[in-house]
Amino acid sequence: MRTTVLFIASVAYIGYIPFASGTFGSLAAMPLFWVFDKLCTVSVPLALATFVALVVGACWVAGLADGFLQEHDSHKIVIDEVAGYVAATLLLPLSWPVAIAAFFIFRALDVIKPYPAGYIDANMPGGPGVVLDDVVSGLYTNLLLRGLLFLGVLS
Repeated sequence: MRTTVLFIASVAYIGYIPFASGTFGSLAAMPLFWVFDKLCTVSVPLALATFVALVVGACWVAGLADGFLQEHDSHKIVIDEVAGYVAATLLLPLSWPVAIAAFFIFRALDVIKPYPAGYIDANMPGGPGVVLDDVVSGLYTNLLLRGLLFLGVLS
């Protein structure tokens, strides 16, 4: 079980890259923008339910990985970046400009950790503490992207 949990939590061992593992985890998540866009064409409720399942599963796996690795929010755990990037792009129009802007804005907000992301990161234990700060940063990214799309800065 340990091997499977660490494989999933590190997104196929991407988290074991010794530098910028969060950046590589976010890059690995980019194809999910396309997957969730296709899910939305089938059913928006299905896409939202799948996103919730992803977040719940990521919290569970990250919590187990925390225990196996004996450190909270290890850089080896990057499933949180996947959940965050999906939150950043959920229900947005599929395009390269949006995908790339989402990547850079999400990475910046994940580092800055605007409230309540920083609070969650510092105070929430276990898997939810690992994942939910990234989801908050992703949701902020999503709102910023919606603003840029509305203003015509992105297409």
